[in-house]
Amino acid sequence: MMTFILFLVALAGLLIVMRREAGAMPAIGVMVAVGIVSWIFGSGWLTLVLFLGAGATAAAGLPGFRQGWLTPKIFAMFKKVAPKVSATEKVALEAGTVGWDGELFTGQPNWRSLLSNRHDGLREEEQAFVDNQCTEAISMCNAWDLAIERADLPKELWDFLKKEKFFGMIIPKEFGGLGFSAKAQTAVLQKLAANEMLMVSVGVPNSLGPGELLVKYGTDEQKNHYLPRLADGRDIPCFGLTGPRAGSDATSIPDTGIVCKGKFNGKEVVGIKLNFEKRWITLAPIATVVGLAFRMFDPDGLLGEEKDIGITCALIPRDTKGMEIGRRHCPIGQPFMNGPIKGKDVFIPLDYIIGGQDMAGEGWRMLVECLSVGRCITLPSGAAGIAAYTAGTSGGFTRVRRQFNTPVADMEGVQEPLARIAGKTYIAQSAVNHTANMIDQGEKPAVPSAILKYHLTEFQRDVLTDAMDVHGGKAVTLGPRNYLGTSFSGAAVSITVEGANIMTRSLMIFGQGAIRCHPYVLKELAAKDADDIQAFDKAFFGHAGLIFGNAARSFTQALGLGRAEVPFDSASRRYAQALSRFSAAFGLCSDAAMTTLGSELKMRELISARLGDMLSNLYLGSMVLKNWHEGQPAQGERELMEYSMTLLLNRIERALDEFLNNMPNRAVALVLRGITLPLGRRWHGPADDLTRKIARAVSTDTPIRSKLLAGVWTTEGAGGIENPLAQYNGLLKDYDRAEKLYRKVTKAYAKGELPMTALHPEDRFEAALEAGVFSKEEAEFMRKYEAVVLEMLTVDDFAFDEFASNKKAVIKHNAA
Repeated sequence: MMTFILFLVALAGLLIVMRREAGAMPAIGVMVAVGIVSWIFGSGWLTLVLFLGAGATAAAGLPGFRQGWLTPKIFAMFKKVAPKVSATEKVALEAGTVGWDGELFTGQPNWRSLLSNRHDGLREEEQAFVDNQCTEAISMCNAWDLAIERADLPKELWDFLKKEKFFGMIIPKEFGGLGFSAKAQTAVLQKLAANEMLMVSVGVPNSLGPGELLVKYGTDEQKNHYLPRLADGRDIPCFGLTGPRAGSDATSIPDTGIVCKGKFNGKEVVGIKLNFEKRWITLAPIATVVGLAFRMFDPDGLLGEEKDIGITCALIPRDTKGMEIGRRHCPIGQPFMNGPIKGKDVFIPLDYIIGGQDMAGEGWRMLVECLSVGRCITLPSGAAGIAAYTAGTSGGFTRVRRQFNTPVADMEGVQEPLARIAGKTYIAQSAVNHTANMIDQGEKPAVPSAILKYHLTEFQRDVLTDAMDVHGGKAVTLGPRNYLGTSFSGAAVSITVEGANIMTRSLMIFGQGAIRCHPYVLKELAAKDADDIQAFDKAFFGHAGLIFGNAARSFTQALGLGRAEVPFDSASRRYAQALSRFSAAFGLCSDAAMTTLGSELKMRELISARLGDMLSNLYLGSMVLKNWHEGQPAQGERELMEYSMTLLLNRIERALDEFLNNMPNRAVALVLRGITLPLGRRWHGPADDLTRKIARAVSTDTPIRSKLLAGVWTTEGAGGIENPLAQYNGLLKDYDRAEKLYRKVTKAYAKGELPMTALHPEDRFEAALEAGVFSKEEAEFMRKYEAVVLEMLTVDDFAFDEFASNKKAVIKHNAA
């Protein structure tokens, strides 16, 4: 019995040392101390085991011993198996910054570092712009009109966008732009997202495009000429990156620029002869200036000895001889301006290169650095805005749509998707707002940009799918009254562009994060490249300590022992502790995957994707907790926070389980399961009771519904277009009174107090007035209320030949 107790004491002591990553000496001290006590009590075999363990730990863990025999052997092996990092991968790894995403790899994230930079809202001028200019712009948009009848924004809207400098949000004020913060850009795009054509048209020039490249890399001459013109809309930009053979793999650009001599403005100069074919270029059909990425070569050595200069970015006026531009693609659901650009022997001078000749060959670095910020803002903000607007309309519709004499929002089958819509909206808003705040604090979050792009656009698709389901026939019948159909169709665009989601999930999130964000991997690779054995020893054995630490933290916290200390209130503390636990599990599994698979991990995309899912949901969960911690919770927000965190923790645990089920090394997988999930899966999906509460909150006039919708278009149409969300909000404000009268008239009908032929609500209201069931005031109230309800339930119909572009091909089926 004493031997067993001493064994437990030794195990507990070692786990404490490992949890704290205290190093070899404390571990040796524990084993020696317990070993001596074991010897005193006559436990010879335990004494032997502990002394042997102490000796092995000293030989392998103390620098003075290991550096003479162990480190050189490990270093030699590491050089053979370490993955090779290509030049393009190196650029991507060096772009941007590492912040909170790096903390999640440590297994013991410092929550105070996350909470140190509060989101304090927008500046007064920024908030005024969102409240006024953005409201006016979005209220000029009807989805059917823009997508089907015009396939464009109205001229008066284009003029308004230029006048109010919507295209100059990122351009500094000294160049005539608005100089908005990242938080403000996010807020603008969430407001405009009620119409995706508008959001994309404004968002793209303010993310990856000539404007941002000029601000960061342009020459003074380029900035002074172009930035004021881009800010006020005299120039409309586009950026040509993707083509028929270069989509997500932008490094495979086949478009060429050959350095040569040619004529420019009547003089012979050294320039570049371009041949290119680009497609899927947003704003290309109307652009006046084209940013172009191409592979630059100098075969004749006119610029120096380098023949293959590399990817380069240039800025080319629309009217440049040899460039074909103006044709359109038709993006599914939302035909925003998008089209191909071609060029045959297009000659440009060297000073068209963004940043001048010194930036020749630097195009890939420029693009990656800009993309790390732009991907955090445009599409994720649009996804959050679309989700919020959809939550508002879905909640409103399901409350006023009645079946079986009850609002469908009270049916549990409808409540489930309603709660999912609300939860994913809350997560998306938290993520984009607080990541934008990080950008304003100087971070360039490369890995979070991939996380937000993938998961929030997937949330957008999920939300719209659920919304289509709860709307039923209202949403599947297109027309001016349909506020969902084109957005649902257009969701595929966000999934595909700026890095296809399949590639982002399976290659980028973990593939980039595993090297970039890990506390030691990049240091180990750098030591290998520099052949620095001392630096390698420090990094490698620090890495080993991290592995043991994460194993100890994962195991003990999974058992509910030694939960992490977190600076959160009682409502959110358990969720932060769970994220800390899964951070340790994620770090341990990451190291296991990299160790057992080595360079093969690049090819095991499903393994990488599941690890990426763990990292992503850890990040999203931390953003939800930060949002909860810093805000003033509205009534009902606690339930929504709990629903969101339960959903995300369930996703983390599922990804961990699937990773362990599919890890190729089954022995290691079995050990990892015993450490990370010793009690099996514990985080199940949100409970039904929580689902019911959230569905009711989002479908009635509640404080949490108002908070969810605070950043979207909720007012009546100042620009002349009716706002369905404003109409639903009006109905919900009167819902309690209306519901009592619905029940009153239904009860009277059931009792036979009203004519049996009074089947329409309007007929029953009139009959109720005549029978004295309703007062005049009640009857008038219900007439007006039901008239709006009927309008919101009504779908459009058209002339028989309306949809045929070739009227001669129409068959006159019933012609006399």
